[in-house]
Amino acid sequence: MLKQNVPLKEFSNYKIGGNALYFLDAKTEDDLEIGIKEWQAVRQTVPSDQQRVFVLGGGTNILFSDDGFKGLVIRNCLDSITANGNQVVTGAGTLITKLTDFCIEHSLSGLEWAGGLPGTVGGAVRGNAGAFGGETKDNVVSVTSLNLTNLQIKIRNNQECEFSYRSSIFKTQSTDEVIISAIFGFTNGDKKLIAKAIQEKAEFRQNKHPLENPNAGSVFKNVPFESITEQYKKELSQYLKNDPIPVVPSAKIIYLTGLKGKRVGDAAVSEKHTNFIINLGNATARDVSNLIQIIKDEVKQKYGIILEEEIMRLDQ
Repeated sequence: MLKQNVPLKEFSNYKIGGNALYFLDAKTEDDLEIGIKEWQAVRQTVPSDQQRVFVLGGGTNILFSDDGFKGLVIRNCLDSITANGNQVVTGAGTLITKLTDFCIEHSLSGLEWAGGLPGTVGGAVRGNAGAFGGETKDNVVSVTSLNLTNLQIKIRNNQECEFSYRSSIFKTQSTDEVIISAIFGFTNGDKKLIAKAIQEKAEFRQNKHPLENPNAGSVFKNVPFESITEQYKKELSQYLKNDPIPVVPSAKIIYLTGLKGKRVGDAAVSEKHTNFIINLGNATARDVSNLIQIIKDEVKQKYGIILEEEIMRLDQ
């Protein structure tokens, strides 16, 4: 099951990245288990600095190193979706767009905010993806994961997933697990209204986001209003929105800092949406990383705000 020296840029929306030393394309749970057992044998023969494991979903919010990844990358392609009344069971590799289409088809309401959202169910659960006031956690009933060390299955209910703003236990603590599936709970709704709402969100993304260039979505989390110092709250309060907590959009803060269009090599702050860094053709991970640091430094100097990254950066 294991492959070697696989170019990671082929699995990244950024089209950036060196080779993975080892790579596992897991389309089924059997693939995953067999591949992990193979890896457990291989890792005993490689140096300790080549024994790391990274689980890849849709590659929509990841920046791979130019030097690749010295370890195992598991591409989670467990794609399945079934309904049981108002509950939907999905594989972690199922695309969010496929899930929203399924909700339309079965007149299930609750995920309208995710219209056009890139990435997979596993990635959305891990990062508690959200937009337009909605969050993944709002509809999660339970999540099933596999421990990469002992191959034990664990099922967590919503509370046990420890969801928080753009985070979960899978991001903060249980990094030695791979999400296998999730159960979502929805309510019955009007098929036409659900389709209309999902389409509106998808069109908003199409019109407002720089989808014509390789990108990894929002680079920074929006800034919780309560974290902004009193000195700047009055100026920034006019840009408040609920996400679902009161936040000031990072895009607005970056725009006010004068960084629209800022460029390092072929990496640039999008003029269409300033919380996106786009690849103009031949950007490297170093270009993107340097631009991220410039943005952080400028925003901190102007507003005293320490931007928190939403994008994942994977070094070698």
